Amino acid sequence: MAAQQRKIGLGRGLGALLQDEDINRGQSTAKASADAATKQPDSKPVGGINFIEVHQVSVNPFQPRTEFDEVALQELSDSIKLQGLIQPITVRQVSKDAYQLISGERRLRASKSAGITAIPAYVRTANDQQMLEMALIENIQRENLNAIEVALSFQRMIEECNLKPDELGDRVSKNRSTVTNYLRLLKLPPAIQAAIRDGQLSMGHARALINIGEEEKQMFVFQQIVEQGLSVRKTEELVRAIQQAKDDKKSTAESTKKALNFQYQKIEDDLASRFATRVKLNLKSNKGKGAIEIPFDSEDDLGRILELLDW
Repeated sequence: MAAQQRKIGLGRGLGALLQDEDINRGQSTAKASADAATKQPDSKPVGGINFIEVHQVSVNPFQPRTEFDEVALQELSDSIKLQGLIQPITVRQVSKDAYQLISGERRLRASKSAGITAIPAYVRTANDQQMLEMALIENIQRENLNAIEVALSFQRMIEECNLKPDELGDRVSKNRSTVTNYLRLLKLPPAIQAAIRDGQLSMGHARALINIGEEEKQMFVFQQIVEQGLSVRKTEELVRAIQQAKDDKKSTAESTKKALNFQYQKIEDDLASRFATRVKLNLKSNKGKGAIEIPFDSEDDLGRILELLDW
């Protein structure tokens, strides 16, 4: 009797599989349709590939990517029409018939454009921070992500996921200096950041500009790059020339300051000797303006100083 029950149970399992396959291929029988109507699973199996209706998938609110190449998106859509979606998207289930995208927004957009109603998806369990980390890491690893998007993703991972630069480097398989260089891009003037984002400046140009401290000089070099079409090498040469001129000017200023300091010190010493008290020269600018300060300890001391001044 037990053997018979097992045989019947096995038959039902195979039948259910065959009915599911018929449903997916649009060739279901009347009985399969009835079964499908009454069977409403609360969740999809986690870890495997499931087919999910595209209207059930909402966009990841933590998606760092804001721009998509429309031409490339259309090419992917045309490919999906012919071949179907080969690489599944990744989602997390938020309710019975609702899913939230973790990664694969470009594939989801292209599938919708292609008129696909159901797409393959990995269902994962993730909290909000894991969602953010996975979305950011997935986008960082894309070859066509622009440098500013990468930098913003790094910044979000540090600020919102409470990661240190070293920990972030481990997450994205990059060394600390690389992470730091990307983060430094966000300190460049907005116009330069926009040019990097739009592909007018390469990462090589950006690294050269980062080495210039003053925003005014950064903008000057940026304009030269745009107007003259400077290569990365030429840009680096221009930056070195600017830095050298700055160093030469600084060296000259320091030498002048040292010479002036020696002269002022001698004047202070001579006055201190004359008035028998400490005398201080307060310089207010580099144009020779300032004041002489002669302190006194009492009214008698003040009278003595005034006599020396022939007051």
